[in-house]
Amino acid sequence: MKNQEEMGKHMSEETKPRMVKSHDINLDSDYVNWIHDVKQRYISTQIKAAVKVNTERLYFNWQLGRDLVERKAEEKWGKGIVEQLSLDLQNEFPDAAGFSARNLWNMKKWYLFYSSSDTFSELAHTIENNLDLNSLKLQQVGAEIGEYQKLHQAGAEIEFPAIFGFVPWRHHVEIVTKCKTIEEALFYVRKTIEESWSRSTLVDCIKANLYQSSGNALTNFAEKLPAIQGKLAQEIVKDIYDFGFVSLPAGYDEEALEDALEQNITRFLLELGSGFAFIGRQKEIIIAGKTRKIDMLFYHIKLRCYVVVELKAVSFEPEFAGKLNFYVNAVNELMKSESDNPTIGLLICKDKDQTEVQWAFQGIETPMGVATYDNIRLQEIKSQLPSEEAIQKRLEQAEEEYILKLKEKNK
Repeated sequence: MKNQEEMGKHMSEETKPRMVKSHDINLDSDYVNWIHDVKQRYISTQIKAAVKVNTERLYFNWQLGRDLVERKAEEKWGKGIVEQLSLDLQNEFPDAAGFSARNLWNMKKWYLFYSSSDTFSELAHTIENNLDLNSLKLQQVGAEIGEYQKLHQAGAEIEFPAIFGFVPWRHHVEIVTKCKTIEEALFYVRKTIEESWSRSTLVDCIKANLYQSSGNALTNFAEKLPAIQGKLAQEIVKDIYDFGFVSLPAGYDEEALEDALEQNITRFLLELGSGFAFIGRQKEIIIAGKTRKIDMLFYHIKLRCYVVVELKAVSFEPEFAGKLNFYVNAVNELMKSESDNPTIGLLICKDKDQTEVQWAFQGIETPMGVATYDNIRLQEIKSQLPSEEAIQKRLEQAEEEYILKLKEKNK
C-alpha cells in the first residue's frame, strides 16, 4: 500500500507542470542544435501532411474534370448533368465542401484549359526542374514530388503535375479563369509556389499583368552570363516597375526619388520581387583615392550576386550605361567574394528607346539591364502651398508686427 502511494506521488510529481529553474539546466550548443532539429522535423511533418491532403483533393478534382470532358457528359446525359451530379454528391457527402455545381464546372474548366495544349506536360516538367528549393517550404516537401508523380499518373491520359499540389484549389480557379495561355497560367503557378502568394496577392499580380512585365527588360544577360544564371537574372528584372506607392512633387530629381524609395523600402522590395536584400543607399566606394556613391545596392539571394541599381528621373541617355558599367566593375573588384556570382547592374529610368539601349550596350562586357518606372503620384500644387489657416495666421502676425513698429516710431 505504501509503495502504491509512493508510486502515485512520484507519477503526480512527473506530470505536474513546474517552472524550470536556471540551476536545473545546463544548456549548450548541442541542445540548441537539437531543439532546432526537432522544430524543423515538426514543421516538415506539418507541411508534408498539408501538401499530401491538398494534392489528393486536387487530383480528385482533376479526375472529375477529366471525366466530365472525356465522357462528354452533357452530350450523353443532357445539359443538366452537372447540376444533377452536384446534387447526388452533396446528398451522399453532406458534410463535404466543394461539390457545388459551380465548383464542378470549375473542375471541368481546369482540366480542359490544360489538356488543350500538346506542350502542357513538357512546360510543367520544366517548372518542376527549375523550382527554387531554397525556401523552407520547398526544401521540406521537394522529395515528395517524385512520389506524387508516380502515384498520380496511373490511367491518366493528361499528366497531373506534382507541382499543382503546392497550390490551393481557389488559386487554381483564379489562374485558369483569368489567364489566356498555358504559359501565363504556369508562370503564376510557379510564382505562387516560390513566393507563397495569398489568393488576394495572386489576383493583384494578375491584374497588374506581372507575366507580361517580368523578364522583358532590355538586358545583355544572355550574352554576358552563363546560361542558367543569365536566364534567372532575366526573370528577376521587369520591363516596367510600378512606383505607385511613391508621391513626389512635379519636377522631382534623382535624390527625391531615392529618398522616396528608401522611405518606402519595404514596398520597393516587394516591387523588385523575391530574393532582393537591401544593402544601402548612396553606398560609398573609394576608387583611386576618390569617393564614389552608388545610388542603391542590393544583394540577390537566389542569384548569389550583388545588384547595382542606378535611378534616373529622366529618359535613358547612352552615357548612363558607361557609369553603370563603372560601378558594376567596382563592386566586382572591391566587394564581390569568390563565392559570389558576377555583379549585375540595373538602370531604372523614366523612359527608354530600345535602339539607344542596344547601341549603348555594345562593347560592354558587364551584365546589365535597363527598365523604366511609372505611376508615380505627383503631388498637387495645392498640397505644396501653405494652408488657408497658416496664411491667415501669418497675416495676423504681420499686422501685429506692423502695429508694434508704428507704436515704437511714435514714441
